[in-house]
Amino acid sequence: MSAPDRLGRRLVQLYTGLALYGASSALLVESGLGLEPWNVLHQGLAELTGLTIGVVSIFVGAAVLLLWIPLRQRPGLGTVSNVFVVGLAMDGTLALVPAAHGLAARVALLVAGIVLNGVATGLYIAASFGPGPRDGLMTGLHRRTGGSIRLVRTAIELAVVATGFALGGTVGIGTVLYAVAIGPLAQLFLRVFAVPVASDGSTAVATGQPEEAILRP
Repeated sequence: MSAPDRLGRRLVQLYTGLALYGASSALLVESGLGLEPWNVLHQGLAELTGLTIGVVSIFVGAAVLLLWIPLRQRPGLGTVSNVFVVGLAMDGTLALVPAAHGLAARVALLVAGIVLNGVATGLYIAASFGPGPRDGLMTGLHRRTGGSIRLVRTAIELAVVATGFALGGTVGIGTVLYAVAIGPLAQLFLRVFAVPVASDGSTAVATGQPEEAILRP
């Protein structure tokens, strides 16, 4: 695959992944069975401010990106795009998807949301245009504090979940299932969507344990 072709594929993967990430988050919202950690915070802030959850996501992403400055993190195209595309896609999907009635429909939305989130994560990360604002915060704190990725990530996510829950965000079985499933799903789809980097067809994929990969934009 030529360099222009690789760049074109990477750009398609980047924006497809970001849009699908926003859509998958909207499905979790519609299920009402629990959200991924950062969206618990976003939903809680949306309840507090009266803004849509997508707009809150944009504001929070921009605020987190400012925290990169003292951490000396460098954003990429994917980082900046993430701030806007995910929130817009989330609000757009919420406007289109009808409300779920009945437990079976809500469970179906939950499962679809988690799987689609894994697909979106694989697309976005394999494009290699830089981490999302929230994961850049995690890796930046890891480098500055010396704490493990797992410890720093756990501390951040516990803090945002607790804050979001206190503000009215939804924590439930979906939150737990997401935490358990997203690592294996992300690793699977990272390999599926790996972009060839050489003329011999070899590919670049994420390696290491799931908790060491950047799992969310």
